[in-house]
Amino acid sequence: GPGQADRTAALPWRAAGGRSLSTATTAPPLPAGMVGPPLGARLAPPTPSGSGGSGRGDASHLTPRGGAGVWAMSRRERGAESGPGGAEADAEPAEPESPDQCLSLLPWDRFSAWLHCVCVVGFDLELGQAVEVIYPPHSKLTDKEKTNICYLSFPDSNSGCLGDTQFCFRFRQSPGRKVSLCCFLDQLDRDLPVYLKKDSAYYYGYVYFRQVRDKSLKRGYFQKSLVLISKLPYVHLFRTMLKQIAPEYFEKSEAFLEAVCNDIDRWPPPVPGKVLQLPIMGVIMKLRIPTYRDKSGTTPVVQNMHQADAQISMALPTVHEVDLFRCFCPVFFHVQMLWELVLLGEPLVVMAPSPAESSETVLALVSCISPLKYCSDFRPYFTIHDSEFKEYTTRTQAPPSVILGVTNPFFAKTLQHWPHIIRIGDIKLPGEVPKQVKVKKLKNLKTLDSKPGVYTSYKPYLNKDEEIVKQLQKGLQQKRPTEAQSVILRRYFLELTESFIIPLERYVASLMPLQKCISPWKSPPQLRQFSQDDFMKTLEKAGPQLTSGLKGDWIGLYRHFLKSPNFDGWFRSRQKEMTQKLEALHLEALCNENLVFWSQKHTEVETVDLVLKLKNKLLQADREHLPVKTDTLKKLQTHINDIILALPDDLQDILLKTGTT
Repeated sequence: GPGQADRTAALPWRAAGGRSLSTATTAPPLPAGMVGPPLGARLAPPTPSGSGGSGRGDASHLTPRGGAGVWAMSRRERGAESGPGGAEADAEPAEPESPDQCLSLLPWDRFSAWLHCVCVVGFDLELGQAVEVIYPPHSKLTDKEKTNICYLSFPDSNSGCLGDTQFCFRFRQSPGRKVSLCCFLDQLDRDLPVYLKKDSAYYYGYVYFRQVRDKSLKRGYFQKSLVLISKLPYVHLFRTMLKQIAPEYFEKSEAFLEAVCNDIDRWPPPVPGKVLQLPIMGVIMKLRIPTYRDKSGTTPVVQNMHQADAQISMALPTVHEVDLFRCFCPVFFHVQMLWELVLLGEPLVVMAPSPAESSETVLALVSCISPLKYCSDFRPYFTIHDSEFKEYTTRTQAPPSVILGVTNPFFAKTLQHWPHIIRIGDIKLPGEVPKQVKVKKLKNLKTLDSKPGVYTSYKPYLNKDEEIVKQLQKGLQQKRPTEAQSVILRRYFLELTESFIIPLERYVASLMPLQKCISPWKSPPQLRQFSQDDFMKTLEKAGPQLTSGLKGDWIGLYRHFLKSPNFDGWFRSRQKEMTQKLEALHLEALCNENLVFWSQKHTEVETVDLVLKLKNKLLQADREHLPVKTDTLKKLQTHINDIILALPDDLQDILLKTGTT
């Protein structure tokens, strides 16, 4: 149709010469007829496809939000503007806050921005596992949530975890609970990459479990878990933090825990893009939370700056990533097939010897399609006591789209009808190449003692990429550090995901109406419908072959993906983003009209109706955080005031007092 060539010209993912996404750093200028560049091109620096760039334009286009203290900073003040250095320009230490900025924050507000609460779970001979302490004491947990935390905070007895063990779990939040600080946290959430945004329906539990012999106890063992409950998926941060505080807590008990929580209540808010300094019991953790503007696959380095005082500081290379290669090492011949299974939202179960291995592997699987968000449920550690146990193990219907990490041998029988099972042994630092190359048949999986491997009858859509396997094998033979192997694997997954998602991004961008379709006197135009057939036709000339050398049934993979929860989640967020862009452009079109002149030529009733509609538009822009320039909003407010002042006094009084819906 008209403008199609223009749209394609503005795409950010292919620079001249057909280079792949990672090399295209600037997008060509927009043609006049184009409403806005495809999603991702509006951002500076360009956001690679699927990374959840919200397309809200640069920081100067945003209204500073109202709010208290440090939370009220505009995006410009929060370092949201990216200079030519992109992510690096963001990586500067957060400025210290002045006392008056903090006055409006209540006690525990800062703590609540990071954690919901801290729990201590112990073992009682009569009651079994029980929550002994919840801190701060006012934290609310329902009975169902407490029960889930109790069972998920201890390894299954068969795991035989002597000593200290760290792992994490995820559980459903009971419905109907109001979250304090909700608007502040939502504001920070908007700057995160889509895969790090919090899920309002779930909590994470980060566990440090200790089991040691103690003859003074009836049971003969000391068994206790220190558990951090949070909405944030920052597994590496909380793991590091627990390593610092848990051993000392087990020695010193409650007063120490109170001191830890008081430290956390002095932390700056979790602002993406800033280098944050978080003091915890004499140690300062330095870290940077990614933003949606970061270039995928890059992590700005947080320097370990010299401390003037005697405090020890540690720089965290990441807040959320797990050791990818260590997790995939037992099954690395099948990483490409596992990527397909996760992308398609297939039911997957990871059977592991302990919660540490199961949780790390599930998190590695979920992250392998990054920067796409995995939109189904996943449970890094799942037990037979879980409140969703019946729902997820029933045989009366097909297994749900979920990834479960389990350790109890009972699951080998309960979940043997599941189509894809990953069995891993003890994850050790890889010293030799795993022997298992072939995919195993499901009927061979009888018990948890079965050999490590992938048990499935799934036939991958894409031909196997032998290159990545050779690269990783070579690394093992040369004793390449596991961190370096993880970097190779992460880059491989990223390029595969981007090659897959770019054609979808390109097609969805073409559903945007042209600029000339926007009239201030009509409702904003609708996005065109997504047509599977039309999309498939684009693949012949603009498919994944432009950025990937992999052969295979890409069309079949796309057809399957379009029916998956991951496509549904991705498309909904794109739809919302583009609809908001249209609303913003409609607002700008209204601002450019002489509204006072219009009102003079219309009746009072029509003028009052216009004022109310304009007020609602302003409220919508604020409520939905539309990508509108601050000047546009000010201009619209001026228009409203001018129209009201031209009306009779009685109407002026009413309209000036009238809010909006």
